[in-house]
Amino acid sequence: MALFNTIPGNIVAPVVAFEVNSGGQFENSARLLLIGHKTAAGMAALDQPVACPSTLEARALFGAGSILDDMVRIARRNAPAQEIWCLPVTETGVAEVRTITVANVPAGGGVGVIEIAGEPLAITIAAGDTVNGVAAALAAAVNAYYNPLTEASLPYTAAAAAAVVTLTARHKGVAMADVDVSVPVLTGANAFSGAALTFATTTAAAGSPDVSAGLAACGDDAFDWIGTAFGDAANVGRYKAFLSDVAGRWAWNRQVYGHVFYAVTDSVANITTAGLAQDDRHITALPRPSGGSNPQPAWQWVAGIVARVVPWLADGSTGNVSRNQTGLSVEGIAPPRDRSKWYGYATRDAFLRSGISTWAVDQAGRVLVDKIITMQRTTLGVPDTTFRDIQKIGQLVYALRKFRTALTMEHGQKAIAEDNPGNVQAISTPRDIAATFVHTYQEMVLTGVLENLDLAARQLKVQRNADNPNRVDIYAPLDTVNPLDVIATNAVIYSQFRAAAAA
Repeated sequence: MALFNTIPGNIVAPVVAFEVNSGGQFENSARLLLIGHKTAAGMAALDQPVACPSTLEARALFGAGSILDDMVRIARRNAPAQEIWCLPVTETGVAEVRTITVANVPAGGGVGVIEIAGEPLAITIAAGDTVNGVAAALAAAVNAYYNPLTEASLPYTAAAAAAVVTLTARHKGVAMADVDVSVPVLTGANAFSGAALTFATTTAAAGSPDVSAGLAACGDDAFDWIGTAFGDAANVGRYKAFLSDVAGRWAWNRQVYGHVFYAVTDSVANITTAGLAQDDRHITALPRPSGGSNPQPAWQWVAGIVARVVPWLADGSTGNVSRNQTGLSVEGIAPPRDRSKWYGYATRDAFLRSGISTWAVDQAGRVLVDKIITMQRTTLGVPDTTFRDIQKIGQLVYALRKFRTALTMEHGQKAIAEDNPGNVQAISTPRDIAATFVHTYQEMVLTGVLENLDLAARQLKVQRNADNPNRVDIYAPLDTVNPLDVIATNAVIYSQFRAAAAA
């Protein structure tokens, strides 16, 4: 018996009619949301999410040299085809002011190079140039800086008075205190080496934004993966509330999901303590060493690492969501200049046990993903590693959406009965619903998201609710594929194989 949605069953006048309905086709679309600041020149509205398809669009929406301009360009280098949205939040606090005092310059001239946020800034010094002239040239170079290769502008505006260059942060708040300004060690001579320049902070950055209004403006729009420039304790609490299983985006009555990544810059001991202070599967902390050794600011690290792994985490159709991510190279990010601050295996292992994600550095100086995890460590007060791997979050989002789509397309707008002897298409039975669930589960086994179909099917329970005959309750155990993180080999060495051993 055919099922019609629009053609009534009681018409009499002759007609050959067709109605058109969708048979259902699932597609997982995962947006990356970046949270940061815009400048006054940016056209985007504050505290409202906006799509940002390109780096050119980012400069227009958020202003050159802004945090979001930075985040988008780094994210694009790591995820060229990712759908990216941005949330510019209102600034709060005090803008940092730094000074560069030019103490002396080579009498014969040369080339002087400084680095700001990892970007090299070079000026040519002619023979006989004065410290005042060099300071003016530095300030002009800062204001005019644009790197056509990296598409970077600088996070400061500059002014010169006598021999002093004053750098004013483009944004208010403590996030800007993380910007590195230094004299790099070059293969050739650097006219600014030695005591040529003196750096000072004359006005300390202060304040952190309240991201609440921006998060509220996200509504129920889908933002699966969120990278933020603001990882202070107050905002971390807001992210947890935003993503809550009870009243947030993971709640049963919303089902829009999401996961937040933020940076923690501190000593190893303090980072470990910060990890142990959290126990939530909806947040991820990315560690960075303190001490002024990081070329790029924290928001670039967050944007780069998140964008590098999100294309895999969103890909359930080929099994990428389940893969180990170790060794993925993060484009546009340099490791700490001080090699002693590169985390060794023991430190990374301790971080992971404390809820902190890890990265490594290869022999070529590239920053690599080591292992990205969530910060959940316990359930009901006892140790529980079920949701430790970030892959589990990607698998869960993909699987729940696919199940929901299949159940909606096959059983939405139906009646429910225990049996259907007439095979009426308008009626679904618990057995029909179970069949849909098992079939959908099988599809995800074939794409490497789930495993152990037979055992899952045996444990699946679909039944009418005892008190509400209009409701069906499903118990659905899901066995996810695991990332292959450790291969342990016992290599037993012999000077000569014994005959018995060889046999």
